Amino acid sequence: MDFLGNKMRGYFGIGVENVSKAMNAGAVMRTAHAFGANFSFFVGGPLNKHEIRLSDTSNTENSLPTYYFDSVDNLNLPKGCQLVGVELLNDAEYLPSFRHPRLAAYILGSERYGLSKNILNKCDKIIKVPTKFSLNLALTGGIVLYDRLISMKNFNKRPLM
Repeated sequence: MDFLGNKMRGYFGIGVENVSKAMNAGAVMRTAHAFGANFSFFVGGPLNKHEIRLSDTSNTENSLPTYYFDSVDNLNLPKGCQLVGVELLNDAEYLPSFRHPRLAAYILGSERYGLSKNILNKCDKIIKVPTKFSLNLALTGGIVLYDRLISMKNFNKRPLM
């Protein structure tokens, strides 16, 4: 059962690559925890775990596995898990029409440079939130995870009026 009491279908995690602001990294972890992620992860980048904890007020590391990978080459996901990059690229699929994989790891890029070419080459899918320009990491992660939640759970239909 998941945190909403629904039968679990698959799993998901979310991570960031080369994040430069530890407070943003902590906010992504907190967002992952709030949406019921099964794991969080970091790839590369200078990370200060103490600063991450300042914005991760839910203490995610004590509630779900958090993985730290030195580089893209060391990124190791569970067998069958699809890596989904979130990036504002012309050929990326728009989030509202995206079918989320049952087994997924979503990855966001650094605040200034986005996802590296190395990580983009590793991605099974690349999606984008339909915005005019990039958003804050945690906000983008929250939008993606909310979309996953509403598209994969059996919520009642909204009333027409």
